[in-house]
Amino acid sequence: MTGELDVSLFGGEELSDRDRARRLVPKLKALADENRVVLTLLLAERPRTVKELEKATGLSQTLISHHLRPLREQALVKVMPRGRSNVYALCCEEFGTPVRWLASLAALTPEGAQACCLSEEEDRNADEA
Repeated sequence: MTGELDVSLFGGEELSDRDRARRLVPKLKALADENRVVLTLLLAERPRTVKELEKATGLSQTLISHHLRPLREQALVKVMPRGRSNVYALCCEEFGTPVRWLASLAALTPEGAQACCLSEEEDRNADEA
């Protein structure tokens, strides 16, 4: 891995590492629960109602609402009223920010890109060079 990733975060704002961390930690905390990740994976397939999430996960309506709350608060999911139900959908742009940031960590500098863990094949090729 020798190239750098061109990843624009936070609308292209220049932020210190501390400011970036302050913005990302709440989103990562919201995702730091297995049930929330399961709900996120289901919502990545398509928007769903709480009833659909309940059926897909076996979790109670109360527990699903409990886990959706931090995801909503961090704008990782949005809720849209539909009749007497609410439909939840993944906010791809908001969800993508922490994912892009994590993917770009090692490629922030050429030295970081070289320090990345390599696949076994890449590691062998580097040793042979």
